[in-house]
Amino acid sequence: MRALHVITGLGIGGAEQQLRLLLRHLPVRCDVVTLTNPGAVAEGLRADGVRVRDLGMRSNRDLGAVPRLARLIRRGSYDLVHTHLYRACVYGRIAARLAGTTVVSTEHSLGRAEIEGRPLTRSTRELYLRTERLGAATVAVSDTVAGRLRDWGVPAARIHTVPNGVDVAAFRFDRAQRNATRALLGLPEAAFVVGGVGRLVPGKRFDLLIRSVAALPGAWLVLAGDGPEAGALRALAARLGVAGRVRFLGECGTSGAGPGISAVLSAVDTFVSASREESFGLAVVEALAAGLPVVYAACPAIEDLPTGRVPGATRIGSGAGTDDPTDELTAALRHRMESGARRLPPPPAVDHYDIRLSSRRLMDVYARAVDTTAVPPTERTQS
Repeated sequence: MRALHVITGLGIGGAEQQLRLLLRHLPVRCDVVTLTNPGAVAEGLRADGVRVRDLGMRSNRDLGAVPRLARLIRRGSYDLVHTHLYRACVYGRIAARLAGTTVVSTEHSLGRAEIEGRPLTRSTRELYLRTERLGAATVAVSDTVAGRLRDWGVPAARIHTVPNGVDVAAFRFDRAQRNATRALLGLPEAAFVVGGVGRLVPGKRFDLLIRSVAALPGAWLVLAGDGPEAGALRALAARLGVAGRVRFLGECGTSGAGPGISAVLSAVDTFVSASREESFGLAVVEALAAGLPVVYAACPAIEDLPTGRVPGATRIGSGAGTDDPTDELTAALRHRMESGARRLPPPPAVDHYDIRLSSRRLMDVYARAVDTTAVPPTERTQS
C-alpha cells in the first residue's frame, strides 16, 4: 500500500508531531503534503527519510489548491489519502474524490465549542460535514472526540477511534538526564519543580501554573512551548515576582540547542495540564510514561479509561463554580510538594497508548476503507 498524508501545516504542534511519530511505525510507504507552513516538523520528517512537499496554499480561500492536490494524488498513484486537521480534511477530501482515491481523515482537535483552538461556527461545522461524506472513514483520536462527531451528525459506522500514541521507551525516567537538565536550566538540585508542555495559547491556561507557583515559595516552574501568549506569561511572572523561578524554554527538541521534552520531563517533579478542554491530552500521557504525578483539568486519554487505571493523576476544576481552579491547583501542588518528590511506575494506561498499538489500529482502518471502496456500490448493497 502507498499512502499520501495531507496536513494543514508542519509547524510544531501535537497533530504534526503525532504524524511524524506515526510514520516511523506504519508499515506503509508514505509521502506527506503540507498545504502551507513547512516548518520544523517538515524538516524532521525529511530527516526521517519521508518525502515532504509544500502545496503553497496562499490563504484559506485558495481554491486552486484543490486541483493542484488532485493532480499530485493522481501522479503519485496512491492507494489511500489520509488527511489531518480541518483545512486539510476539507480540501483533501475533495481533491481525493476528484482523483478517484480512497480518503481517510483524522479528527485531532475537535472540542465542544472549538476546533483547533478557534471558535466553532455554523458554517465551519456545515462545511466539515459536507466534505466528511466524501471520505471512507473518519478517525477520532479519543472516545470523547468520537462522541462529539456523533453529536455533530457523523454516522457512528463511519467513525473509528484510534488513540494518539507515544513512544513509551523514549520518555522513561533517566536520573543522569535529570541532573544534567537541571544544571543546564539553572534549577536547584533539591527544588520542587512543576512542568507544563504545550503551545502558549489562552486555552492552555498556563497562567494558572504561574499563579500557583507564585503562591508556593520554593516551587519552580518549567514551561516548554511557544506561542502568542509568551509575552503575556512572562509579564505575569514578573508582576507576581516569580520571574526568577520560571523557565520559558520555547519550542523544545527542534534545533538541538536545548533539552528535548523527555529531558524536561525527567527534570521536573509534577506535571500540570490546565487546559479547559482537550481532544486527547498527549502531553499528559508522555508525563505518565516518565513516571510523573499529574494534575489535569481535562484529559480524554485519562477520562475515557475505567476508573482507577491511572493512579497518581489528580483532576481539578470538575466541580461547580470552578471556572478558575487556581486555588484547587495550588492546593494539589502544595500536597505534592509536602509529600516529597518521587517517581511512580508508569500506569497500565501508558501501554494502552503505545504508538505501535495505534499504528496497528490505523492499519485496520486503512484495510477496511480500501476494501470497502474497492467494491462497486451495487455489489455492496447486495451483500
